[in-house]
Amino acid sequence: MKNSNKWYLKFLSVIILAIAIFVLHQGTSRAAATDPVVFIKDAVDEIISILQDEKLAGPSRKVERKNRVVAIVEKKFDFREMAQRALARHWKDRNPQEQDRFVSLFKKLLENTYIAKIDTYSGEKVVFKKAALQGSKAIVYSELVRKNVETPVNYMLKNSDDHWMVYDVEVEGVSLVNNYRTQFASILSKEDFAGLIARLEEKVNKGAAE
Repeated sequence: MKNSNKWYLKFLSVIILAIAIFVLHQGTSRAAATDPVVFIKDAVDEIISILQDEKLAGPSRKVERKNRVVAIVEKKFDFREMAQRALARHWKDRNPQEQDRFVSLFKKLLENTYIAKIDTYSGEKVVFKKAALQGSKAIVYSELVRKNVETPVNYMLKNSDDHWMVYDVEVEGVSLVNNYRTQFASILSKEDFAGLIARLEEKVNKGAAE
């Protein structure tokens, strides 16, 4: 389950930096609680404070910084929805315990692959363009700006009880969830579900050790 360096760097920036540091082209009133762009912005102050907190600086506080960021991101991303979409048709064949185990491992995989690398931040910005709403779903359009290079980024959100949650991120039209769906489908075409779980456990344990 290896990604290219280009794919890795882009999604690393998208999932963390696009939440943490950005420039809005619209108002940011807290009163607009149902605005999906404002929903994403709500995490900004908390994450910036973590990045700038001198008391949390240095290698010895890396785990604590990661855990604090994870706690914030968990409020914005629906990892269960992402995991279910990534497993696709195989999801319904799994019992509740297997589904819970898969969600837990998938969440840890994303945390170790992207969130743990937040210390690589070096001044990138994200410019949010607009949000398109259709029923209970929305797409937030933005651009990741790195060294004057603009990369289109779209956030897919679902609304439940007037609360938005991100369930996918697209970079240059390529979906994070679809990328993992392809990888998981390839594995399951050769191995059973237990084999996939074993691979995920190995990947997660390796990431945790690193």
